[in-house]
Amino acid sequence: MCHGGDAVSKSQTRDPVTTRYVAQLIESVGVDRVVTLDVHNLAAYQNAFRCESVHLEANRIFVEHLALRVAGDGGVAVISPDVGGIKRAERFRQVLARAMGREPAMGFFDKARAKGVLTLGQLTGDVGGSTVIIIDDLISTGSTVAHAATVCREQGARRVIAVATHGLFVGKAGELLASPLLDQVIVTDSVPAFRLEGTPAAANLTVLSVAGLFAEAIQRLHGGGSLVELLEG
Repeated sequence: MCHGGDAVSKSQTRDPVTTRYVAQLIESVGVDRVVTLDVHNLAAYQNAFRCESVHLEANRIFVEHLALRVAGDGGVAVISPDVGGIKRAERFRQVLARAMGREPAMGFFDKARAKGVLTLGQLTGDVGGSTVIIIDDLISTGSTVAHAATVCREQGARRVIAVATHGLFVGKAGELLASPLLDQVIVTDSVPAFRLEGTPAAANLTVLSVAGLFAEAIQRLHGGGSLVELLEG
């Protein structure tokens, strides 16, 4: 375990090391175990804490909701909106494949963000005639999801569903996520979705509870159960 400011991973010079500071605050009150859900930078999270850290993923919750709803579709493609999310998307795809009994396709976008400027590049993967599931850890302004949905539709996607654990919904998210090219937005209740109330996007929003996931994880942590089996479904 690394200590100090270097305990978090930096992708660029002058990137913040907030995770380490938050970890120090939590540890200072005597916490001996931290359980989190789909953190944005997993490497930074795992390196920041000296106490035991447990990382949960919402994949099973999403798959339980989606599997039957997309099982009858001719083709299903799981898409990561950036290269950094490929591993996350692949883990989701594997859980979905087990639930569906067949292998969804996989694809990703080239995306770069520097000094607050977002550039979403080309889509790698075939989505023609498919139901596309765009999977990410969070949705902030919705610009990435809206652009990805547009490109997928242009390349022949039949339906586009955006899935993210944390729905922050800031800025113009209420307008961007109401795009007719985006059929549904699915998030968990890790963050209250009040910012979309009364906006055009509210009709397309589905919020799933994470209470059961955390309850089962806590029970297994205290009873010696398997978290791997819990997360894989």
